[in-house]
Amino acid sequence: MSSNVRPGSMERITNAALANAFIEEKIKELRAQIGDKKVLLALSGGVDSSVVAALLIRAVGQQLVCVHVNHGLLRKGEPEQVVEVFRDQMNANLIYVDAVDRFLDKLAGVAEPEKKRKIIGAEFIRVFEEEARKLDGIEFLAQGTIYPDILESDGVKAHHNVGGLPDDLKFELVEPVKLLFKDEVRVVGKALGLPDSMVYRQPFPGPGLGVRCLGAITRERLEAVRESDAILREEFAKNGLEGKVWQYFTAVPDFMSVGVKDGKRTFAYPVIIRAVNTKDAMTATVENVPFELLEHITDRITHEVANVNRVLYDLTPKPSATIEWE
Repeated sequence: MSSNVRPGSMERITNAALANAFIEEKIKELRAQIGDKKVLLALSGGVDSSVVAALLIRAVGQQLVCVHVNHGLLRKGEPEQVVEVFRDQMNANLIYVDAVDRFLDKLAGVAEPEKKRKIIGAEFIRVFEEEARKLDGIEFLAQGTIYPDILESDGVKAHHNVGGLPDDLKFELVEPVKLLFKDEVRVVGKALGLPDSMVYRQPFPGPGLGVRCLGAITRERLEAVRESDAILREEFAKNGLEGKVWQYFTAVPDFMSVGVKDGKRTFAYPVIIRAVNTKDAMTATVENVPFELLEHITDRITHEVANVNRVLYDLTPKPSATIEWE
């Protein structure tokens, strides 16, 4: 079948029965392709790579080697969830790489958004390459390529950053969900038993919280982003907005303002809340969050997150703004 035309006879995967049929067929294909060899996967914890990992675990078990690189730019609890779901529950052959200091040292003092992205992408390739070279018998590289990636980027899933591996690592690609749309990948993920928090994970930029810690990344502001984001997600879930709002997150800019805490002046950072709805990400509207809920979230963030004394709500649609700040 053509790599850039989805077969017209391929039925859309809209329910568990169709997903299970897809899974059974894909397991046969993967076993035929991989045989008794080993396959390597960069497992980010996002829905695409997680579904690929779960499929390959079903198909070839311990022949799959997953590498999860914690670069310090993931949301609160995400690295722990990857280990819990794949190593502890699915018995995956998982390599966990703590590269937090390595990434943050490289990013120190870098404020320009595109430069930050390039550093994060290049360093991820280096870390993944180093881990790949430690392993023997790897002949295949799995990727979470999905159908829109093929249409938009000639089959290279650039945001997974594995397209830049050196030529001497002559891996054959394994892309089991490359003909699926994102909604279909989620249906397959549910059928494979992945948790909803992973299957329905919000869109998350490749550089992670690196583009929400605005300007030059510091550990202090990065922690403020991570903690405030966790509070926002918790409160949206409690109040029925999880799944209703397309994307919501916090950002922390690289400036401080004066405030008051316990009767004393403070000089601390603001947290910006962004919550938007969209169908195609080309335009976006701002969610009308109840003011009482915003007050409660503000109270929690200003009392629970260190080095923060203000909370702001971004009211700007796209256009004129974009969805992310960087």
